[in-house]
Amino acid sequence: MSQYRVSGRGRVDTSRPVTFTFDGKRYTGGRGDTVASALLANGVHLMGRSFKYHRPRGAVAAGSEEPNALIGTRRGAGRFEPNTRATVQEIWEGLETSSQNKYPSLKFDVGAVNDAAYMLFSAGFYYKTFMWPKSFWDKVYEPFIRAAAGLGVSPTEEDPDHYASRYLHCDVLIVGAGPTGLAAARAAAVDGLKVVVVDENPEAGGTLLSEPQAEISGRPAWDWLAAEVAELEALGVTIMTRTTAIGYYHQNMIGLVQKLTDHLPKLPDDTPRERMWRVRAGQVVLAQGALEKPLVFHGNDRPGVMLAGSAQTFLNRYGVLVGKSPVVLTSHDSAWYAAFDLADAGAKVQAIVDTREGVREELQAEARKRNIPVKLSHTGTATSGRLRVSSLRVNPVSGGTVGAGTEIKCDALLMSGGWTPSLHLFSHTKGSLAWDDDRNTFLPEKTPEDCVIAGASRGLWGIEAALKDGAEKGREIVAALGKTGAEVSYSVANDRPGTGVSHKELPTDRSPGKAKAFVDYQNDVTAKDLRLAVREGMRSIEHVKRYTTNGMATDQGKMSNINGLNIAADALGKAPPQVGLTTFRPPYTPTSFGAFAGYHRGAHFEVTRKTQIDPWAEENGAVFEPVGQWRRAWYFPKAGESMDDAVRRECAATRESVGIFDASTLGKIEVVGPDAVEFMNRMYTNPWTKLGIGRCRYGLLLGDDGYIRDDGVIGRMGQDLFHVTTTTGGAARVLNMMEDYLQTEWPDLNVWLTSTTEQWSTVALNGPNAAKLLAPLVEGVELTEETFPHMSCVECTVAGMPARLFRVSFTGEIGFEVNVPAPMGRKLWETLWEAGQQYGITAYGTETMHVLRAEKGYIIVGQDTDGTVTPFDAGMGWAVGKKKPDFVGKRGLARPDLVAEGRKQLVGLLTEDNSKLEEGAQIVFDPNQPVPMKMVGHVTSSYDVGTSGRPIALALVESGQSRMGEIVHIPMPDRTIAAKITSTIFVDPENARLKI
Repeated sequence: MSQYRVSGRGRVDTSRPVTFTFDGKRYTGGRGDTVASALLANGVHLMGRSFKYHRPRGAVAAGSEEPNALIGTRRGAGRFEPNTRATVQEIWEGLETSSQNKYPSLKFDVGAVNDAAYMLFSAGFYYKTFMWPKSFWDKVYEPFIRAAAGLGVSPTEEDPDHYASRYLHCDVLIVGAGPTGLAAARAAAVDGLKVVVVDENPEAGGTLLSEPQAEISGRPAWDWLAAEVAELEALGVTIMTRTTAIGYYHQNMIGLVQKLTDHLPKLPDDTPRERMWRVRAGQVVLAQGALEKPLVFHGNDRPGVMLAGSAQTFLNRYGVLVGKSPVVLTSHDSAWYAAFDLADAGAKVQAIVDTREGVREELQAEARKRNIPVKLSHTGTATSGRLRVSSLRVNPVSGGTVGAGTEIKCDALLMSGGWTPSLHLFSHTKGSLAWDDDRNTFLPEKTPEDCVIAGASRGLWGIEAALKDGAEKGREIVAALGKTGAEVSYSVANDRPGTGVSHKELPTDRSPGKAKAFVDYQNDVTAKDLRLAVREGMRSIEHVKRYTTNGMATDQGKMSNINGLNIAADALGKAPPQVGLTTFRPPYTPTSFGAFAGYHRGAHFEVTRKTQIDPWAEENGAVFEPVGQWRRAWYFPKAGESMDDAVRRECAATRESVGIFDASTLGKIEVVGPDAVEFMNRMYTNPWTKLGIGRCRYGLLLGDDGYIRDDGVIGRMGQDLFHVTTTTGGAARVLNMMEDYLQTEWPDLNVWLTSTTEQWSTVALNGPNAAKLLAPLVEGVELTEETFPHMSCVECTVAGMPARLFRVSFTGEIGFEVNVPAPMGRKLWETLWEAGQQYGITAYGTETMHVLRAEKGYIIVGQDTDGTVTPFDAGMGWAVGKKKPDFVGKRGLARPDLVAEGRKQLVGLLTEDNSKLEEGAQIVFDPNQPVPMKMVGHVTSSYDVGTSGRPIALALVESGQSRMGEIVHIPMPDRTIAAKITSTIFVDPENARLKI
């Protein structure tokens, strides 16, 4: 047995030894140990180095609030995680752990030179030091900061684990499985209610695990706990351990992260490492207890200095003495009980040093019974010891005067500044807090959520008070759900309620400017740093936080916020509630990226949508590209063809005969209702009132700012029915925009919007022979120039399938888009493919579509527009209704800067040397101007030889539409290319090819 392991104490199974390594050295613990408890059992207190000063650090807490003992854990290739709290990581056979932030070793760290030069690293030193000289930033300061940033080392290997996520709905969610949470669950466990209790620890019990001396309703605490958990589960209550509530969101949505395998020596097959739960609860009980406050004095961070309650936890829960000759420094009764427990376990407590003058006589009597020296009205002013605390300097305090100090030798220092309610999740609800002068802390007040907070979380101390309050709050929420909660009574013997006083800093005889009295252990923030921040002009607590980094660590200020607030308030000369608290942000404790990502990794990172025709394209050798969330056929290469070869062939075949294209991904929205025409008039720039049934029109959609947001062809299928198409990537955005206006601006309009993108499969036929191919298959309309001219639409039958047929073109050729019910998409495609063989039909992909449309000057929103392009910039002023009284973006178009001279306008470009331009390449008027050159535009689209006979490009150029024929220049790394500004239309400017 390890030298600090106490026989008969704790819940660790020492008969089942577990071997693990720390910094390459093997250690043995028992089943149920954490890394911290196992190391302490082996006499190891040094577990890490601090961030800024590289000071030696050990565990100061026993739970998830631990700021110091951050380690790396490894389980073979790819399974490395930095910044894991040693106090919560359970050990298993073969676990590899390592300390962080040290070089070359934990015991000898050259970074500790920062500690000797601490006067140079005061609060805000980086704001001052790294400002001058300016030239140092790129080559000295930034590389230094990046090298020094962070504690652990980021993983470099791919994570082989997988992570899951699920949704859960329940009537009652209780966060915290201590006495308060269990009592609330008992009261809420009535017929018909689904009750869930979650706790971040491996087992339920909370403070009961650390205080086995209590008797609840005549039974020892641990016996009562085992029986109560079993009875609750029999009543249907779900108790989820190793599950942390990381965030509380609107409408009682709580995020949970459940650890499933981190404690197991062998990973089960097909089991996720962690599971994210998104819980929607009818009522929530927050029973998270309270966190012990450290005392602020010089040297309060050495290894071996820890919270008294944590030492009690290590003893009673893990069976570990944190020291054989500890000393206790406190301002609260609770630390006395910790001293008694350690003394009863065989430790020789050197002294109980209490800052208070009057302490309950029964506590002093218990100390005398154990021969523990007591020093009242004393303060701690310093510690000594390099890699572990070796003594505490104590001084009497009388009338505010600190007397001469004496040294007390020790191997551990247990401190307690009282307790702070755990309010992080409550604060996530935007709940209000009220300052309590007696407890010198904030307590919960009101919340907009269906939530109650109970037990120590609202300032009630002692097991009996926690049980009774939990039961009362449980009945309260059950009543809110329309039921009657169970009546349960509790009596507790050997309870340990207590009181205390709160200190900003302990009185000291040292110079405040030289004291290393730490408030935030993780960020090395001292009391003098906080006072310096106030002296240097920081008045808001949020500014103080950012200037000093107090509370910015991964623990979100669990241990530092109240002490930091009190010190800052004192420096400001204000009461703490006037200064306020900083914002607690989720997650409550550090959470892996994997848990947030869940299933969204690799091929599942983003949903890939496929059309009904996608399998045919895959079978026929298509190369694919992602467009929005869709997978689309990019081009169809034949044997030996490059992409350019395939695109040239597809372009030529479409212009010469007929091409077939899968256009199913186009966004489709049905606008229906008596006011559909009025709605369309208000949304789009074009007029729609006079558009006849069975006719189509190009629609242009702007934002309020007057810039182009989307476009598409819109068909009027009936008096009150429009078939609206959008860009592939814009479907959801356009629908959301329409819904927003309909619900917030024009709720009086009788209009209904329905997304039909996936209802229709759409096949486009383009080319001189498109009508010849399609006509024999169409019933209900004759495909002639007279009966079905360009920009017509009709409901008919195509190849025996119900269809919406549009005569439109995005290529400049005779074109049709055939919409059939989605499941019929492949059948339609194969029918047209077979019928088109006599015309040499060619399937083409998105790249050919881009080339063909560019040759006709048709824009692609998001490529030829960049969020700052108006219809007039794009040469599409014809699409803006001149007589329309209003439409979205009309006022934006009238802004002075949108009608000013010199705006960038869309033009065509033809290079002088017939070379292809790069998309995104910058454009200048004068290639001989000095660097940096004045950029006057950029290339938006560029293609190699399609059917125009030479490379073409579209570009946005300052005043481009008035510069036709001028030469511009495109600087490239190896040369400068000259290009002539031309019209955007490169093929068939007369549109003669559109006619049958």
